[in-house]
Amino acid sequence: MIKSEKEKMFAGELYTPADPQLTRERLLSLQLCNRYNKTSPDAEIMRTDILHDMFPDAGKGLLIEPPFICHYVNNIKFGKNVCINFNCTILNGVPVTIGDNVMIAPNVQFYTAHHPIEAEERIKGPEFASPITVGNKVWIGGGAIILPGVTIGNNTTIGAGSVVTKDIPPNAVAAGNPCRVIRKI
Repeated sequence: MIKSEKEKMFAGELYTPADPQLTRERLLSLQLCNRYNKTSPDAEIMRTDILHDMFPDAGKGLLIEPPFICHYVNNIKFGKNVCINFNCTILNGVPVTIGDNVMIAPNVQFYTAHHPIEAEERIKGPEFASPITVGNKVWIGGGAIILPGVTIGNNTTIGAGSVVTKDIPPNAVAAGNPCRVIRKI
């Protein structure tokens, strides 16, 4: 049986992001993000309605300050009481899961996509993706970048400007480029 590009994407295999089905899904997500980002700061009811359209299964208390951008709204799972500050980018071919009581500072970026290291393969356009998981009661500082396949444990703080390249355990303060545990809490 031949796999669709979406099935390859979710299986962690090389896939073609320019596939028509994936392109349609990204366009829908970008249209929803654009609609959300154009709302007035005092249009709370409209914002809530658009967020519900974007993330119907999100837990209560989801707050996202625009601008916000993501590739696939249906690949993001939010727990309850998630606060995302201005200018968050989630490029997510596969799931990004964010737990309960998470605070995300401005300019944080989540990237699930990898690209082949070999130049000749990379220029053909395929990519592959690995999911990102953020536990409960996590604080991610401003300008942090969360890379493919990373899991951040419960009760952890990620310092501003960190580049998270590997899993961070629970109950830790971690920072730097690459991000590493500074101390346990």
